[in-house]
Amino acid sequence: MSEIVNKVQQSRLETVDLEKFASDISVKELDLKDFLFHGMILKEKEYRENISNHDWEQYKDSYVAVFCSTDAIIPKWAYMLVVSSLQNLAADVLFGTRDDVTETVLKERLDRFDWSQYSDKFVLLKGCSKINVPPSIYMKATKQLLPHVSKLMYGEACSNVPVYRKPRSPKGS
Repeated sequence: MSEIVNKVQQSRLETVDLEKFASDISVKELDLKDFLFHGMILKEKEYRENISNHDWEQYKDSYVAVFCSTDAIIPKWAYMLVVSSLQNLAADVLFGTRDDVTETVLKERLDRFDWSQYSDKFVLLKGCSKINVPPSIYMKATKQLLPHVSKLMYGEACSNVPVYRKPRSPKGS
């Protein structure tokens, strides 16, 4: 009886799961309309009181996405006041929606990652994930990997799409 051989396990294929970069990102949204008069008008005294009375502890150790969902005119100092309120609580305070902030944090993590461990390897950027990893993150990871890998693919080990192959050196070089 012949033994079943798992060729995927025996290959020199390295899988990079971009979802792992996002696994511990907790983003909470803060809509400034909730601090405005009728959700539309920033009255400085009322705004400062609302900021002062807000429960900031709920954002502890989270990334905070700050935006305004109405067409209100928000002066820059109003955003600055939010940052000062979250200074020692939040992991970071960023402008934009939850998706914007998640994408920014993922890009920062990709920038800090040591991609050299994939030098001269066949690398597969995993295609299926439980969270929706945006195309911009795949693009960023590709840029980070290209200087290192021999071959880059997308998808799953059993079914992948070739993306890049390092050019072979001419014979005799």
